[in-house]
Amino acid sequence: MIDFNHGALKSKAAIPTTAMLDAAVRPSAPRDYLGGSRLGEPCARKLQYEFLGRPSPFGASTHNIFAIGHAGEASVAELLKGVGFDLRTHGKDGLQFGFSVAGGRIRGHIDGVICGGSAEMGPFPYLWESKWVGAKYWNAIVKKGVAVERPVYAGQIAIYQAYMELTENPALLSIGNRDTGEVAFERVPFNPQLAQNLSDKGVAILKACDAGEWLPRAYASSSFFECKWCPHSAECWA
Repeated sequence: MIDFNHGALKSKAAIPTTAMLDAAVRPSAPRDYLGGSRLGEPCARKLQYEFLGRPSPFGASTHNIFAIGHAGEASVAELLKGVGFDLRTHGKDGLQFGFSVAGGRIRGHIDGVICGGSAEMGPFPYLWESKWVGAKYWNAIVKKGVAVERPVYAGQIAIYQAYMELTENPALLSIGNRDTGEVAFERVPFNPQLAQNLSDKGVAILKACDAGEWLPRAYASSSFFECKWCPHSAECWA
């Protein structure tokens, strides 16, 4: 007879650690533009740091969250196509649809455009955006709406609708639950005032960076929750 337990009992093989995985994450190259998806961020100074290319390192956990979001987006896109939506995510050149304004210093890439489908889902076309969040935040967004629970997402949708000239019909937002795999949908009408405010905000950030000036922080103390989690907090408050 073979003793299957013999080797297992003596095995003391090491397992990977969180630090090892963090070291394997390759830092992304700093952007030389202000992301349109970020204009809804409450702290304009934080956006200055991002635009100026300050390093914003993240570990394996954040890397995995991004990967889950990308995989979930692709999955929902295929499901939408499978039920008859004419969803287009890339142009004939194979590149993701997007926009570039202010001399290329404000840019964004959309998840897709729904150009057709069943009559009750029209009129078309309209913007499609996909997000994946944890169960707690998913339940809150489903209950109260994205504008209340995730104003950054609402701002992204408004600015994308404006710059992609998809303002006539409400956008379709899909919200995926990372814990259960469930997907909810919300139609988001174009908010012209929000889009204008965020566009003006982007211009103000660019002007301040060009002038070497720092815009006011959104919070009064470094002890605020948002500041504690901000990767630029130490430099900002120093």
